[in-house]
Amino acid sequence: MFKYYLIENKLNIGGNLILKVKSNLVKFTTAAALAVTSIGVATTVNTKLTSSDVDAATEKVKINYIPGYGINVWDNYENPTFTGERIKHGKTVSVLSSAVDEKGRTWYQIGDNQWILARYTVKPARHIKKVVQKSLASSISSTQAEKVVDLANAEVGKAYAWGSNGPGAFDCSGLVQYVYNKAAGKEVSRSTYTQVKQGKTVSMQNLRPSDLLFWGSPNAPYHVGIYIGNNQYIHAAAPGQGVVKDSLSSYFYPSVAKRVLD
Repeated sequence: MFKYYLIENKLNIGGNLILKVKSNLVKFTTAAALAVTSIGVATTVNTKLTSSDVDAATEKVKINYIPGYGINVWDNYENPTFTGERIKHGKTVSVLSSAVDEKGRTWYQIGDNQWILARYTVKPARHIKKVVQKSLASSISSTQAEKVVDLANAEVGKAYAWGSNGPGAFDCSGLVQYVYNKAAGKEVSRSTYTQVKQGKTVSMQNLRPSDLLFWGSPNAPYHVGIYIGNNQYIHAAAPGQGVVKDSLSSYFYPSVAKRVLD
């Protein structure tokens, strides 16, 4: 048992000043002293955050962007400047704290002057259940769904181009808009932010061909693809990859699915 005493509201341990406290005289066990020290360190991670914004530093998240690509690391969340560093898709990082900016976006602090957007992360998954494909219900036009799948397959191999919606090149939401319009005569909006608001949400265990898969925040996703059945989907992936067919996996797993055809 060690005794600790206060001088001018400051706790001294063996002559070393370590922490301001409000009580007049406190006796701590060694374990309690260590606990106080760790609390002092945790609360100085970011003085701009309120206590309600700070998460336990033991939380881990996995970068969920585009395989082969990375996300930017910023120096703060209020007026962010790119640090020049990027974290590749699939890497797991520890979260020190979180905050919400004036635009309503959630940010994670992963180090000193290192912040990333939360929408590009997911909680690490231990396993993934294979999608059990159900037969098309009578309320859905199987012909429309088949046409969507057929046209999506026909676009595989075409180039990726930011802001393009075909027919020679696509970005992710442009591909969805093009395929749905041409194959099913369905008007689908242009961006992932608005496309995710169309149709109805369906579970990942009850997907049907032609359903839309989204990555990122369920309310403001950054990527979209078209489910084609057999645990596969087609999407305009990224520059250098173009329109490709991929299989669902825990390495790059959607955050929400939408059924547009009804």
